[in-house]
Parts: sequence; structure tokens; C-alpha cells
Amino acid sequence: VQLQASGGGLVQAGGSLRLSCAVSGLTARSYAVGWFRQAPGKEREFVAAIGWSGVGKYYEDSVEGRFTVSRDKAKIIVDLGMNGLKAEDTADYYCGADRRHPAVFIPSRSASDYPYWGQGTQITVSS
Repeated sequence: VQLQASGGGLVQAGGSLRLSCAVSGLTARSYAVGWFRQAPGKEREFVAAIGWSGVGKYYEDSVEGRFTVSRDKAKIIVDLGMNGLKAEDTADYYCGADRRHPAVFIPSRSASDYPYWGQGTQITVSS
């Protein structure tokens, strides 16, 4: 199983970025994908998640209304669109996949529940 995250970079406060997570090695439609982030010296925290169908979407309170998680029609690539970026959004962002039931329908917000991870992609928001 491989997850490939991409799209990070340096952006000014108020700007936008889009991250992508490409999943291979798992049957499409059989797993949920979660986005998490980890700032230096902090624990990995939940950002957003999407169920296998792309219908169930969940967000951490501080990103609700600014970030949008979506899944392509083939259910293989999961994007995280980020608008109105703030300095506190600066972190390494990771995508994880979870194929346990019922998590595929209602994704977990706990990083420890995700067995598969991609490498991090760094986002730096300058104020």
C-alpha cells in the first residue's frame, strides 16, 4: 500500500493551496482517507477526512469553512483544498488510509487508527 501526498509549499497568509493524496495498493471504494498535520514539537492532529463514497466529510473545527476535502470519481485521489490559510496552519501534512469497518463510512479522527500513511508534505504560511 502506498500513499503519495503532494502540493505543499510556501504561501502568504490568506492564500490558498491544494494538497493531493494518491492511494495505490488498496481496492478503490474500500477505504477512508484522513488528512492530519503535525507542527514541530506537537502531536499529529486531525484536519479532515472523507469516507469511501466521498459523501461523508468531516473537519476539525479550526478548518471548517476554509478547507474542503474531496475525492475523485475513481475514488483513488483525495484532495484537500485550503483557503484563507493562517500562520497556525503551518505544519507537515499527512494523508492516511483506513479500510476498517465502520471507519470506511465514518472516518476516525484519531491518527492511531490509520494503518497506512504517506510521506508528509510541508506547508508554511507566512504572516
